[in-house]
Amino acid sequence: MVNPIAEKHRLIWIDAARGFAIFGIFMVNVPAFHAPFFLYGGEEVFWSTPVDQMIQVIIDVFFQASFYSLFSLLFGFGIQIIVENISKRNQPVITLLFRRLLILIGFGCIHAFLIWHGDILLTYGLIGMFLFLFLNKNSQTLLRWAFSLLLIPTLLYTFLLFVVRDQLSGYSMARIEQAITNYSSGSLLTIWQQNFIDWTASNGVFSYILLTCNLLPLFLFGMVTARKRWLHEVEHHKVLIQKIWFVSLIIFIMVKAGVYFWDNHTWLSMFQDTIGGSASAIFYLTSITLLFQKSHFTRLLKPFTYVGKMSLSNYIFQSVACFILFYGVGFGLYNTINPVGSLMIVLVIYLCQVVLSSWYMTYYRFGPIEWVWRRLMYMEKLPNKRHPK
Repeated sequence: MVNPIAEKHRLIWIDAARGFAIFGIFMVNVPAFHAPFFLYGGEEVFWSTPVDQMIQVIIDVFFQASFYSLFSLLFGFGIQIIVENISKRNQPVITLLFRRLLILIGFGCIHAFLIWHGDILLTYGLIGMFLFLFLNKNSQTLLRWAFSLLLIPTLLYTFLLFVVRDQLSGYSMARIEQAITNYSSGSLLTIWQQNFIDWTASNGVFSYILLTCNLLPLFLFGMVTARKRWLHEVEHHKVLIQKIWFVSLIIFIMVKAGVYFWDNHTWLSMFQDTIGGSASAIFYLTSITLLFQKSHFTRLLKPFTYVGKMSLSNYIFQSVACFILFYGVGFGLYNTINPVGSLMIVLVIYLCQVVLSSWYMTYYRFGPIEWVWRRLMYMEKLPNKRHPK
């Protein structure tokens, strides 16, 4: 019989970090959802006011690549917890974990091809399969692989981009116009066709190799963090966490913001996203963990825990809301929203998610998609309704 983690044993700062990650991911995803510039360039031309450009810089420094990196750390952390719990119940770890990732791939296919090309679930499921190679390795081996995968490909690719840096600027007007026309269409089939075009544009074989070298190390870092129980026993490891917090903050600021001191920093994009994004993710995670040890900050950050407890459902909810808002089969707002409007949409929808998640979790133990995921993974009846006290 499946015995999920009891409510009193949950690490609420991990729930808060997941909720915060969902907010940050949404901040990056909405501009990519309502306009084609994230994929095909040209945002500096079409969003050219000082306010628009300031918002873009803020998103680039504080949000871009930071929150899918944070979610990747938490993904690896969660995988390790699941493996440990399955092992304690003497259930088949490989079978259940494979089934869990396969179901995630299924969710990802539905999300990627029917809702939004920017899906990350399919990528997590596929790259997560590599974790079977590391389940029985010690933590030192995991760390060696993580640092090697994170640093070596990033430095090599950054050098190659530097060599061709003068050819990196520009944007594709034809692709921009095609996306605007098709997403504004009232035809669902046309929207899906454009969605597939955009998915293939950003998910080639080479892109997946780079993503693997970015995400897999973070999965491994997350697994080591769970094994070492650094975030379980915060007071015991507080000095180490504070040191990690300080080092990650320095790297975060130097890399994510430092690239703006270069006249042409496009060639530094992967270095900024991979190294800077990983450092900022660690900084955000350690910040939330340390702040949660103070009661007044716990109250301030608690709304994030509601969203974080049903993070997968909220991630899908955001995409469905954007699909309805921006595409021609819904309100048709594609290419009509500027960065200020995008920011307002994020804040309003996320606030609604906080309220709805808080209400939902008073009656149910798992989010709706989380419940389906667990039900299919364990192939057992899994009650979801809370019993009245």
